[in-house]
Amino acid sequence: MLGQKVIRASIVVLATVAIVVGIAGAALAAKTTYKVAADISWPPFEMVDEQGDYVGIDLDIMREIAKIHGYDIEIVDVAFDSIIPGVMSGVYDIGSSGFTITEEREKQVDFSAPYWTSDQAVIIRRDSGLNIATALAQDRKIGAQRGTTGAAWIKDNLIDKGIDVDLHRYETYPMAVLDLLNGNIDAVVQDEPASRASIAKEQNLQMAGIILTGEQFGFLVREGDPENLLPRLNEGVAQLKASGVWDKIIARYLGD
Repeated sequence: MLGQKVIRASIVVLATVAIVVGIAGAALAAKTTYKVAADISWPPFEMVDEQGDYVGIDLDIMREIAKIHGYDIEIVDVAFDSIIPGVMSGVYDIGSSGFTITEEREKQVDFSAPYWTSDQAVIIRRDSGLNIATALAQDRKIGAQRGTTGAAWIKDNLIDKGIDVDLHRYETYPMAVLDLLNGNIDAVVQDEPASRASIAKEQNLQMAGIILTGEQFGFLVREGDPENLLPRLNEGVAQLKASGVWDKIIARYLGD
């Protein structure tokens, strides 16, 4: 009799565990919307259009990949240097904001396969009389967005090598460009495509030159990829390139 009670109790416990695991599994499988964190201030990759919608190369790619794999995305405007901490803590599922894949960042998050290659550019005022050498010379004031590889390049290749420049770090690149236009700094170091977008908007800006860094951009997710997003991101990029949709997105923002 006692043995039968023990067996019945064990069955009840096992059934309860199975139900709990099943509910948890169903909840996980039921996730159909992923939060995409992006700094919406960096054309042509992230920006706001005339209708107030978040658009740009990165975000259009995110939407197309979501269509391919049948999930939805919610794009959240986040300060650039807060995106990785937010993804690490699980507040956001994907970071999509022109992130260069670096060894330091790979210690914190996991990256997709590279989808874009970029160099850094040096922007100056047309009336400044500077060139790429004099713009990065001793005692110059140089701007970059906080937490970017542009800011890191200035520190690693100028300041740490004994060239005493004044690095101004900004919340966004548009703020750095505005300070450049106002004459408060001498130059801005920014990724080349975004630099060309800045110059296209402002007649008194020009590119002093290119710094060949060969950086590769990747989308990022939480370490270990708990949502199994990386295979979908990589496969989605491959499908967009094969179908021609990728070229249409690029042409939309950079021309043919």
